[in-house]
Amino acid sequence: MPVPSDNLEAPLSINLVLIGFMGSGKSSIGRLLATKLGFHLLDTDALVVEAAGMQITDIFQWKGEEAFREYESQVLACLVDRNLRGAVVATGGGIVTREANLPLLHELGFVVQLTANEEVIFERVSRNKARPLLHTPNPRETVSHLLSRRAPLYAAAADYTLDTSTKSHAQAADEIIAEARRRYPTPL
Repeated sequence: MPVPSDNLEAPLSINLVLIGFMGSGKSSIGRLLATKLGFHLLDTDALVVEAAGMQITDIFQWKGEEAFREYESQVLACLVDRNLRGAVVATGGGIVTREANLPLLHELGFVVQLTANEEVIFERVSRNKARPLLHTPNPRETVSHLLSRRAPLYAAAADYTLDTSTKSHAQAADEIIAEARRRYPTPL
């Protein structure tokens, strides 16, 4: 008997690519997705640190944001070249700011935008002092400005959008898996 495509136990036939603003849950939900699916978790920020040989805050301080974005694009292209299978890719929040990255995201897999309302985002990101884009006189204003600038870029890049404002990581992961299985049924 065929397995229905919404069965949470059926294997998933496509990589999951998480995009969204910092604090939307990409890393946390990505870890849970990878565990639930038995996939590898690849974090583009961690891969940038490895490629650059320095922490992201140091890249921003010594080389600037543009250098960081270049590393990010190179890492993304390398992931596409690897022809990955069985991966959850958690991306940096600004990966959509380079138009050339958008087709690469889609080549990697099912692009899921995680979002949350501005209050929730700020509450989440204000806990982490290692976010270089928030080293400004008014981090709250910076979050608001970046969110408004990036929101249309995320929406244009996403195959699916999930608001994580009021969801647990487990709820979000289950909803993403169900949607991916609905859109990409496992071949029988």
